[in-house]
Amino acid sequence: MTDDHSLTQLGKSVEQPESPEAAILEKVANPEPGLTYLVRFTAPEFTSLCPITGQPDFAHLVIDYVPAAWLVESKSLKLYLTSFRNHGSFHESCTVGIAKRLVGAIQPTWLRIGGYWYPRGGIPIDVFYQTGPAPEGLWLPDQGVAPYRGRG
Repeated sequence: MTDDHSLTQLGKSVEQPESPEAAILEKVANPEPGLTYLVRFTAPEFTSLCPITGQPDFAHLVIDYVPAAWLVESKSLKLYLTSFRNHGSFHESCTVGIAKRLVGAIQPTWLRIGGYWYPRGGIPIDVFYQTGPAPEGLWLPDQGVAPYRGRG
């Protein structure tokens, strides 16, 4: 983890990380420390691989967090998320692992993630994780992802 004084990816040509473990999450100072507000990242085209079959899995991720001292730098988050494209992991491990990595990196006041996975074998899997109750007074909109209904 780097801070905003030593950003290594923003504004530079950067190779895609080979794995989530190799990806570097960078952070920048929160311009509004002490204020309770929500930051949302939506990744509607998240991909990973099934660890058993090697087949691609697709998800729509929604990450909400209330920053404390730090914000995650968005380019580093994009590179981190795309590092899962060649990574074999179950839906639950990807979703919860992303949340835990972010919590460790920026230590937010609060974080939640919704992993809305597209069906494989006819069954969609949705995975949800949050660090605890949302802070009092936080405006927390719905994540806006409809339940999977197929073509109907």
